[in-house]
This record gives sequence, C-alpha cells and structure tokens, in this order.
Amino acid sequence: STCACVEYYGKALESLIKQVKIMSIHGKMKHKRNKIFTAFRKLPGGILVCTDVMARGIDIPEVHWVLQYDPPSSASAFVHRCGRTARIGNTGSALVFLLPMEESYINFLSINQKCPMQEMKPQTNVLDLLPKLKSMALADRAVFEKGMKAFVSYVQAYAKHECNLIFRIKDLDFASLARGFALLKMPKMPELRGKCFPDFTPVTVNTDSISFKDKNREKQRQKKLEEQR
Repeated sequence: STCACVEYYGKALESLIKQVKIMSIHGKMKHKRNKIFTAFRKLPGGILVCTDVMARGIDIPEVHWVLQYDPPSSASAFVHRCGRTARIGNTGSALVFLLPMEESYINFLSINQKCPMQEMKPQTNVLDLLPKLKSMALADRAVFEKGMKAFVSYVQAYAKHECNLIFRIKDLDFASLARGFALLKMPKMPELRGKCFPDFTPVTVNTDSISFKDKNREKQRQKKLEEQR
C-alpha cells in the first residue's frame, strides 16, 4: 500500500530469498522506474515488490501469481491488480491476504466487482523468518529505520482506506502488526498515543546505538549526534 513498505519488504526479501531475483518499484522512484520495469520484463523469473503504480496499464508476460499483501483502497484497483496475471489466454492466480475481521471485504468485492473468490487455507510448516529480520535491523540502522517507516506508513494508509467500515483502524492489533514488521520497538506516532502494548516486547538494546553499515551515513549520523550534544 505504501512506498515505505515496498522499500522495507523488498530489502527483506533480497536477504531472505537467495536463489530468486527480487526487484522493487514504487511511485517515488521517478526516473529509475522504467529501467527497473524493463529489467524485470527481461528476467526468466523473479519477484517484483510494488505499490499500485503497477496495478494497471502495464503488460508483463507470463505473471503466474499476484500476491496482494494489502487490500487495495478501491474495489476496481483489486481487479486491475489481479489483471496483471492470466493475460492473453494464459492462466494465473491472484491471492489477497485478509484478517478475520476483514472477511466481509469478500462479499463487498463479489457485489461491487462481480468477483468470485475462494478461500485458500493458511500454509502449514511455515518458517519463522522474523528473528532473522530482527537481526538484520540490529546489524544495520538502515533496515531498522526502513521497518519503522514502513509500519508508520502502513497504519496511516490503513486509516485512510476507502472501505473504512470494513478496515477499521480501531480494530487493528498494533502489537501483532509490530511483531509482523519485526520491529525492535514501537514507533512514536499519533495513532499509538496513550496506548499500552503488553503483547509486544521491545528489545533491551538501546536502538540509538545501532549504527549504519554504510560508513558515510554513520559518519553523518555521528556528526549530527555530536551537534545535538
């Protein structure tokens, strides 16, 4: 749903999936977008992590799966997203992830877009990759900051969802969401003000001590910290 989520999960997948080419694209990339898109089209296989910038008017041959991690803000965008696969007589699959409290979205889509859907049971024997993602954040401030920005942008996008009778921010389990983003601590943001999260355990490490792997960025950070002192 957001550029920050694409940045974070694109980076995460690059580290977690080694044998597959992972590429990321979103609206803020401007000039790089066409270059990435052209390179992806030429690949024999791969994964493209993207925002709705790729939802329509783009033709990529032989897309087998469209995975919609976030339900799109409009019902028509849902169909346009699905339309990236099964083009020109080919077959393909589209999957949307929904929380139990969001399941009435299925009825909404079937009435609004005449779009029948089938439930796919959750996969068993799934690897828990969150500890690895946390380790990445502890080892590099860039990953830690990307995760925090992604979480904040996700919550803000959820609050602005067009179907706000189905996607209600007051029903969102922020602690579970933060664990899913492999956050090291809860960010400070208006939506969380005054709330307690007993189900979320922040790391005992002082996150200010996490440094950037990029030496130039770390040098700049230390300079800023020195000025603040």
